[in-house]
Amino acid sequence: MIEEKPLSEDAAALVADSSVRTLADVAEMVELLRARCRAAVQGRDDTIDLVLVALLADGHVLLEDYPGSGKTTLAKSLGQSIIEELPDEELSTFRRVQFTPDLLPGDITGVMIFDTDTNGFYFRRGPIFTHVLLADEINRTSPKVQAALLEAMGEKQVTVDNETHRLDDLFFVIATQNPLDLVGTYPLPLAQLDRFLFKIRMTHLARADELEVLGRWRRGGGPPDLPRVSRQDIVAARILLNHAVSVSPSIHEALVDLAGAIRADRRVLQGVSTRSLVLAIPAMQARAAMRGRDFASSEDLEALLVPLMAHRIEVVPGVEDPGQVIRECASKAMEALARSTLRR
Repeated sequence: MIEEKPLSEDAAALVADSSVRTLADVAEMVELLRARCRAAVQGRDDTIDLVLVALLADGHVLLEDYPGSGKTTLAKSLGQSIIEELPDEELSTFRRVQFTPDLLPGDITGVMIFDTDTNGFYFRRGPIFTHVLLADEINRTSPKVQAALLEAMGEKQVTVDNETHRLDDLFFVIATQNPLDLVGTYPLPLAQLDRFLFKIRMTHLARADELEVLGRWRRGGGPPDLPRVSRQDIVAARILLNHAVSVSPSIHEALVDLAGAIRADRRVLQGVSTRSLVLAIPAMQARAAMRGRDFASSEDLEALLVPLMAHRIEVVPGVEDPGQVIRECASKAMEALARSTLRR
């Protein structure tokens, strides 16, 4: 049996007030989210699952795909899957920001406004105050605006005029970029790429899936009316996963050994960060729970390696596939992990 870690009083109260109290409840909630996303976007099941893993792991996602591939629809369907239960009128479940070269940091975080009635300033929130934020074509804005997201993504807060404003605990970023159109873009630095839990490279839909998209468009109508989930349930699920899904020391050792192998590889100029190893833990816990397990396994680590680490390394010129470098460097660590599992 797996011994669950005790919850703190605040965490226990939040979980008790929600409808998500067991791992079975988490799996049921994930099925609701998955069904709504799949109803809106066809042929992206693997991408949807990775996005849901990131949501449960309290991470952020960078999608790289061609225009018109369903990125906005996926992000919007996820945002609309959350019940609007907050009294704060300035906080919505989903907001989309189109990043352009003339965008300013205040356009994202918010600005101080002078009120003539009170002869004082007040803070007007920007679109970053939301549950799910779609940062569309994030590499089309200046590094100064890109940097405005770093604090929000890392600490769930923004600082404007020396005042810190908290974001919602659910705050989740889905950013997109075009893999081919590089004219007028500012490539994301590794420091910012490291803030994203996953970078997901998407391809064109299969023939059957595109036919399904065309058929649905001809029939008209929107996706079916499916149940939604509450914000509190998602936050409670994050807390529950951290305490109810175990990660063995052998997986910790595999992560550290893998990171060492990547950093020592001659094809790698800059290896993965310690942050990536820390973020890998809740990601594996989320994937394990989505598959009905109360423990993370080597299968979870192997499945998440490339989207988790490939965007965090810098390779020498001539190496076209960082993912292949990751897989090759992982072979020894994964083999050692498999042997330790067999011994137990």
